[in-house]
Amino acid sequence: MNKICELFEIKYPIVQAGMIWASGWRLAAAVSNAGGLGLIGAGSMYPDVLREHIQKCKKATVKPFGVNVPLFYPQLEEIMSIIIEEKVPIVSTSAGSPKLWTAILKENNIKVVQVVSSVKFALKSQEAGVDAIVAEGFEAGGHNGREETTTLTLIPMVKAAISLPLIAAGGIATGGAMLAGTALGADGVQVGSRFVASDEASSHPNFKNEVIKAVEGSTVLTLKEITPVRMLKNPFFQKIAALYENGADAEELKSTLGRGRAKKGMFEGDLEEGELEIGQIAGLINEVLPAAQIVQNLIEEYNHTLKRIKEI
Repeated sequence: MNKICELFEIKYPIVQAGMIWASGWRLAAAVSNAGGLGLIGAGSMYPDVLREHIQKCKKATVKPFGVNVPLFYPQLEEIMSIIIEEKVPIVSTSAGSPKLWTAILKENNIKVVQVVSSVKFALKSQEAGVDAIVAEGFEAGGHNGREETTTLTLIPMVKAAISLPLIAAGGIATGGAMLAGTALGADGVQVGSRFVASDEASSHPNFKNEVIKAVEGSTVLTLKEITPVRMLKNPFFQKIAALYENGADAEELKSTLGRGRAKKGMFEGDLEEGELEIGQIAGLINEVLPAAQIVQNLIEEYNHTLKRIKEI
């Protein structure tokens, strides 16, 4: 049996990324009901909001689902307490060291997955006792690794270094890419950008429309002096680009970024002043679909591509 399917007790080795402002309970439940693993993105939620989403997700699916928690979250203890109290079966951690919380979560029978962007952090996560690793290439949307290692390069490097189940992420929105990830050594895939443009995603319709309009070169990785982030080129990005041209330092960049930029763009639909986080693969996303259809398309394309390769 597939290692990821066995670990998470799911039908297909497809994990929906826990994306801020896009991954509410509706999307998580829809992906889980379709046979994948849905994740609620806690990074954009106050503790009481997260509890509400967890409880609604429980009512909407009997299948396993999880919560993604960025480890730099200011109310981390409260968030983790809620997850433990609500008996969420799986936690995906990112943007920080898993050392502190992995043991506590596992003591409460919660499986822990850590998202990494390098071999170094994959090894540290394995040492911390996580159950699986998500290795994410810099094609991915949102916050990203400073190393700029592509998925095609990262997956075999991490595979050679660890013994845990491995999930490939970054630039995966088709069954062909899913097959490529498994060919490189991954046991499953994590899909983000493709689920942003789904009916159930909580991202604003304006943002979804910008995603399906995107072409090659529409996204860029920027703000490395603060935290590297991949976003669509829009008027806000042009402000950032102008600052770079004028030699702005990190403090000036932080001042312009301010607070709530991702919420403004992705959740409220402000295409001028908002930050529109999405991966390079947006150039291949041409329509908004139900999450269940996205999962089914991935599996059908995977099987079709596998069959085509065997016939070569």
